[in-house]
Amino acid sequence: MTALQFQTRLLSLQDNLFSFALTLTANKEDAQDLLQDTTLKVLDNRDKFTDNTNFKGWVMTVMRNIFINNYNRMIRTHSIIDAGADLYNVDSFDHSGFDSPEGCIDMKEINRAIEGLSEDMKVPFALFVSGYKYDEISEMMDIPMGTVKSRIFVARQRLQNELKDFYCN
Repeated sequence: MTALQFQTRLLSLQDNLFSFALTLTANKEDAQDLLQDTTLKVLDNRDKFTDNTNFKGWVMTVMRNIFINNYNRMIRTHSIIDAGADLYNVDSFDHSGFDSPEGCIDMKEINRAIEGLSEDMKVPFALFVSGYKYDEISEMMDIPMGTVKSRIFVARQRLQNELKDFYCN
């Protein structure tokens, strides 16, 4: 496939890609950013595409992987609490649903427990907690919905068992 044919095929998918990006991000601006990142990545990696394979599937897989990588990067950067920070004035406590800044559960312990999960369980669990539905997670991760449900269930059980001493009475 020539470079011009490749670019033409990619441009013809822009509407489909934007719809898929909107499904992943649930935000128009983020979807546009994801579409742009995907388009650039696909153009940069044109040599990795094999003729006689599903072009649309390949491009959508690139988009899904960019989304998952960006999501994981965001989780890592937002789950770190500075040990020297004044925890009574951290904004996250103001909107956490707890009655006091101390809360009933030690947030550091929760983050440590979640980070301790295997990647197979951590990613679907994090997506589910972020509001994604089982079928959306299944599509994003390209695994059966039953596997998604099972991994989330097992992650919940492990977290409940590990954090049982932190529940309020």
